[in-house]
Amino acid sequence: MSSSFVHLHNHTEYSMLDGAQRMKPMFEEVARQGMPAIAMSDHGNMFGAYEFQSVAKGFGDVKPIIGIEAYVAPSSRRHKKQEFWGPGGRRAMSDDGEGSKDVSGGGRFTHMTMWAENVQGLRNLFLLSTEASYTGQFPAGKPRMDMELISEHSQGIIATTGCPSGAIQTRLRLGQYEEARETASAYQDIFGKDSYFLELMDHGLSIEREVRDGLLRLAKELNIPLLATNDAHYVHPTDAEAHDNLLCIGVGKDKNDPNRFKFQGTGYYLKTAAEMRELFSELPEACDNTLLIAERIGSYDDVFDNVDEMPQFPDVPEGMTQEEYLRRTSSKDSPCAMETQSPIT
Repeated sequence: MSSSFVHLHNHTEYSMLDGAQRMKPMFEEVARQGMPAIAMSDHGNMFGAYEFQSVAKGFGDVKPIIGIEAYVAPSSRRHKKQEFWGPGGRRAMSDDGEGSKDVSGGGRFTHMTMWAENVQGLRNLFLLSTEASYTGQFPAGKPRMDMELISEHSQGIIATTGCPSGAIQTRLRLGQYEEARETASAYQDIFGKDSYFLELMDHGLSIEREVRDGLLRLAKELNIPLLATNDAHYVHPTDAEAHDNLLCIGVGKDKNDPNRFKFQGTGYYLKTAAEMRELFSELPEACDNTLLIAERIGSYDDVFDNVDEMPQFPDVPEGMTQEEYLRRTSSKDSPCAMETQSPIT
């Protein structure tokens, strides 16, 4: 297998006040390193997909991989109360978040990484992301999916167990191995055994070390292929300070506040293939599989280049373009605008 590597877990500036990678510098660095592809996996949204695809066209040797780091509700995205997994795997709900430390995200969501393998997968990811925003925002304040929704729109998607805040890892931290195994098996059935991976990270964090043995045991028992990722939030190591400043803005805290949120561990940048393979030297297949996934990713051009994907308005008056019609109907002084506006109640 090649000595190269593909970064599949990356947060661009569209991971608002959390990711600090601008598209062009990100592609420039990957091209400089000679990597064959790069993915985007922003927190809970796919707003950067069009820009990501557009910038990629200027880097023909680097394949774009569009994905998302989804927020997933512990049970149903429609639940309005906080949830947590208690002793023995029992689930409880609370208005005040009692027990919320037992589930990543304050008892409201876990994380899952997903990428579009093809056009069908991209459309499904767009649908999942949109539906999560419409029906899963509360009480989390985050656009949450759930297993039911994912299972209905899983075709063409490659997924993983996610970061240490994933559902599987959360169960493992709670000592709930059988529940973790059951959840991983369910997602294997949803995505297919060749499209569900066990994601491994190493930033020197205790939370990563705590679950490593359990994850590797699951991989062996369920035959889940391993996947090495680096939770990249900025392009170069020297960007760490600027990224930390961004986090301060995001949480509204002074940088000298000892209790403010900050990233623990190190290495949240686009590491070289050599760095990643050294980090996972005992599990080389985890790095190899990043290349296998990249090879599976097809073109998304049919989505972005097809003008029929844009909304169509069949009632445009003869002799008027859609653009002219929309400008006219959106004008405050337009009779058409008055006819189409709904009264405010």
